[in-house]
Amino acid sequence: MIRKGDTVVVNVGREKKKTGKVLKVIKEGTSVLIEKLNLVKKHNKPTQGKPTGGIIEKEAPVSISNVQLFCTHCNKGVRVGHKMVNDKKVRYCKKCEKTI
Repeated sequence: MIRKGDTVVVNVGREKKKTGKVLKVIKEGTSVLIEKLNLVKKHNKPTQGKPTGGIIEKEAPVSISNVQLFCTHCNKGVRVGHKMVNDKKVRYCKKCEKTI
């Protein structure tokens, strides 16, 4: 399970093999916003708050099925398991068995 603040690596698309920090998990875990990845340009009309309007760059959502949690020990994207340690549920890397 991917949460806000996790470091993830993108597996497919134009941002393939890039890593970033999760800013937000959208729609109950279907997609995520990753910091400085999958940037799109949004055209804003002038409003009372911003009388000039303009073009801004913002992060677009990436499907959660296209990202993996990044393990700092393995230095790549890994599958994650859950186990109980001292009566707490923790996530661990399935490859190197270290807690994340």
